[in-house]
Amino acid sequence: MSKDSKNTAAGLAAAAAIDVDEITGHRRMRRTRVADWSRRLVRETRLTVDDLIWPLFIVPGTNIAEPIAAMPGVNRMSVDRAVEAARMAADLGIPALATFPNVEMDKRDVTGSHALDPDNLINQATRAIKQAVPNIGIITDVALDPFTSHGHDGILRDGEIINDETVRAIAAAAVHQADAGADIISPSDMMDGRIGAIRRALDAAGHQNVAIMSYATKFASACYGPYREAIGTSGLLKGDKRTYYLDPSNAMEAIRDAGMDVEEGADMLMVKPGLPYLDICRALKDTYGLPTFAYQVSGEYSMIKAGHAAGYIDGERIMMEKLLAFKRAGCDGILTYFAPEAARLIAKGGG
Repeated sequence: MSKDSKNTAAGLAAAAAIDVDEITGHRRMRRTRVADWSRRLVRETRLTVDDLIWPLFIVPGTNIAEPIAAMPGVNRMSVDRAVEAARMAADLGIPALATFPNVEMDKRDVTGSHALDPDNLINQATRAIKQAVPNIGIITDVALDPFTSHGHDGILRDGEIINDETVRAIAAAAVHQADAGADIISPSDMMDGRIGAIRRALDAAGHQNVAIMSYATKFASACYGPYREAIGTSGLLKGDKRTYYLDPSNAMEAIRDAGMDVEEGADMLMVKPGLPYLDICRALKDTYGLPTFAYQVSGEYSMIKAGHAAGYIDGERIMMEKLLAFKRAGCDGILTYFAPEAARLIAKGGG
């Protein structure tokens, strides 16, 4: 017998003599994984349809469902088609929608003044959906970027985003959105002091029951490209948004930023983007205990769709795994373009 053969035989003999029960102390973690029923019985985290918020893109006109090239399966919809989508969402059990407008270019200017029009596209959509589907929640974004000619979330002057003037504008816009029937105002601009200003403006206008879901930690991410195509700002943006969005490197700053929103009266906190910042989701939930949400943004969605189309991944399984990750990180809900697809799968018992 060769030396190698002797070593192999000795190794096999030693392995055969190992008492695994002695090593594990008779505790076998695999016992609860053996059967489907036992895996379900001990499951720690569950995703339900109640966790889903569906973002919709609204365009002017009627009977429009316009595919977004960078987001396969997602359309820009006219108000009448958005109403149909809201009915479908309600039938699926999805509790809330988040609406984002793509307004005509001739209505965009340097100050985003059309955001202050009580009859602008976002407010038209809110009124129509609320009339047709009164029991579904409407979450409106009050940032100025869909209304500015430069694509920024605030008023741009001499190369600088003007904080306080922007805050006054979005507080006024928030009142119009609440007047139209919005249930939750969700400012995504990341200006300092906006939550307190919006809360005061809403209360003064008699909207004490309208909640604020703050984009508490919105990072200067590379994941927003398809969204900017969807709302028509990708070709407009001059410069970048790093002077007011959070630096992806800064976790402690994100927690401090969210803390200011809590002090100013935020009812709920959001982390955007979602998956690259699961540590922030957990930190905000553990630190403040408020309802906490993540936005699974357009880039995250498009990467899954592209990977599935190329045959590299099982898109359905990846979709559900990533949504579950948000719940495991402490999120109470997820804004996701997958909402209808996930709701249908959950209804079939695949959640």
